[in-house]
Amino acid sequence: MRKEFLYIVLMVLAFVWTGCKSDDQNEPTNNSAVSLSICLPADETSMMHRAGAPRRVMGDPGSYEKFSLPKYIYLFIAYKDGVNWKVWDQITIDDAEENWVKQYYSGSMMGNGDSIYRYTKKIIKPLAAGDKFEGRIYAIASAKALTFDATLTNSSSTLNDLLALRFSTSSSTIQQNLQHIYSTPYNYEMDDQYYGSFSSIDRNVPSISLMLYHVAAKVDITWSVADSARVKAEGITPIRLTTMDACNLFNGDAYCFKPMENSMAAPLTPAAGEGDTLHIITPSDEGLWWEGRSYFYTIPYTTTGKAGYFPLQMRMATNGTATYCRPTIYLQVNTSSPFVPWLRATFNVKQPMTASTPEYTKDY
Repeated sequence: MRKEFLYIVLMVLAFVWTGCKSDDQNEPTNNSAVSLSICLPADETSMMHRAGAPRRVMGDPGSYEKFSLPKYIYLFIAYKDGVNWKVWDQITIDDAEENWVKQYYSGSMMGNGDSIYRYTKKIIKPLAAGDKFEGRIYAIASAKALTFDATLTNSSSTLNDLLALRFSTSSSTIQQNLQHIYSTPYNYEMDDQYYGSFSSIDRNVPSISLMLYHVAAKVDITWSVADSARVKAEGITPIRLTTMDACNLFNGDAYCFKPMENSMAAPLTPAAGEGDTLHIITPSDEGLWWEGRSYFYTIPYTTTGKAGYFPLQMRMATNGTATYCRPTIYLQVNTSSPFVPWLRATFNVKQPMTASTPEYTKDY
């Protein structure tokens, strides 16, 4: 059986390459194969619920933004060898960006009836005709090439090795493209099994339609200076919010298939250094001094010091001073969810900020 399996793998590599690269040679030589379809959520602002709210695909934190379609698709296929799961094959497609089409989704995954992008080239994984086979497919799609923290080998890597795979977010290119990275969450199940599972019995031809979801969470920030504090009055100093930075954003290795299980030790102390900083308001942004809304994407993580919460660390100042308030807002996340959250924070500024302004609160 082992010699037959090795022969199958060699044949598979040849078939998959031609199947991904050429529409003229995308059929296997036998009738037993896995046909794979890859989909991405797409915002559709014209589709409205009865209550008038825009429809969004479940598990997708993005809305009202334009997303770059992935150029790279990374496929990882695992098989069950007796009672153990092992990595069978890895496939990289590096020319995917021209092969997506927008359409309405109809199927069993969450988001039924909403708009999606579907990868139009056929991806077929040949199997040995008449063989019994149980497998799983995990996928990542990205607009930029990803660097992984491990190299999986077909001979020794297990399913646990695959689920522990991470990609590096340390480069500025990846940080700026986090909203364009999608994957299959390992704990998204249908009928009590991972939704990317398949089996081949006799001459059955399984077909899998994989919906991929964002691995980065959208952080939505709204701020407002109280009306009474915007104008000069007796005993009142007018307030302008002239600096707002999000600090110490995740900059490490993030799980590919466990987007809600990233964690760090207690967050860095902003007073000791901002780490990675994203500027939301600068002193020259006059139109944002009193109210506004902004968002960014980051890898969601929880801390050991406050389990189940994402620490949103800020650096803020009023009236153009260099005296900063450094609050940390803890945003609750559901770590058992397969899908990354849409995190929201609101800042209501009621008085000038100083270094002694209390932390861990949303009202100042």
